[in-house]
Amino acid sequence: MSIPPALLGVPFDAASSYRRGAALGPPRIREALRSPAGNTWAERIVEVVCVDGFEDLGDLELAGSDAARAQIESAIAALAGRPFIALGGDHSITYPIVRGLRVDRSQLTILHLDAHPDLYDAFEGDRFSHACPFARIMEERLARRLIQVGIRTTTAHQRDQARRFGVEQIDMSAWAAGVRPSNITGPVYVSIDVDAIDPAFAPGVSHREPGGLTVREVLGLLATLDAGLVGADVVEFNPTVDISDLTALVAAKLVKELLATWRDAEPGG
Repeated sequence: MSIPPALLGVPFDAASSYRRGAALGPPRIREALRSPAGNTWAERIVEVVCVDGFEDLGDLELAGSDAARAQIESAIAALAGRPFIALGGDHSITYPIVRGLRVDRSQLTILHLDAHPDLYDAFEGDRFSHACPFARIMEERLARRLIQVGIRTTTAHQRDQARRFGVEQIDMSAWAAGVRPSNITGPVYVSIDVDAIDPAFAPGVSHREPGGLTVREVLGLLATLDAGLVGADVVEFNPTVDISDLTALVAAKLVKELLATWRDAEPGG
C-alpha cells in the first residue's frame, strides 16, 4: 500500500448518556499502542507500529454537537477513500463517519460489535445520541447490510427497529450457540464499541454489561476480514473508569489487529 492507513482521534462525547469520559480516549489508546510493554507486531506477524504502518493524523478539534458532526464528516470525506481507524469518542461519531465514507453505498457492509444495538429513533429526546447512530445510518440507506454482534441488552423498540431496517443481529445467546457472521464482503466498515467485550476484560467503559465477548473472540472475528476493509472505529473507551490501563491495552490491541488487515493485504505482507 503506497499510502498507509490513517489513525484519527475523534475526542467527542457530548452525545453520551449516563457518564462522560470517552473523549479522553484517543491519547490513552495511542500511549498503549506505543507502550514498551508490548511490541510493534500484530498477530498476523506483520509490523504495524512503524513508520509506514500508519499515519497518525492527531485529534480533530471539535466544536459543539451539531457543528462537530459536520466536522467529523468533512474530515473523513477529506481522506478520499484512504483506509483509516477512528479513535473515539462515544458511538455517536459513527454516523457522521459513515456519511463521510467515499464508497459504493449499495455494497457497503457494516460489522458492528456492541453490547447495545444503538438503534433508538431518539434517546432522551436526542436523535443524535450515542444510542441512535445506526438508526440514522440505516434510515438514510448509508449501508446495504448491518451485522451486529455481541448484543445482550436491548428493548422492544430497538427490536422493532432492527426488524424495520433488516438488521442481522447475533446476540450473545446466538453467539454462545455457535452462530457467526457469514459472507462478509467488501467494502466493509467495522465499528467496535469496547463494551462489546465482557467487562472482566475491558472494564473501562461507561456502560458495563456482563456476559460479553472475550478479547480472543473479537480478535478471531477480525481475523476473518480481508482486503475489503475500508475503515473502522474503536469507540466508548472511557479512561476515567479504567483499571490499570487494562482497557486501553485492549483497545490498542484491536487497533493493531485492524491495521494488520491492511498490512497483510499488501504484496509480500
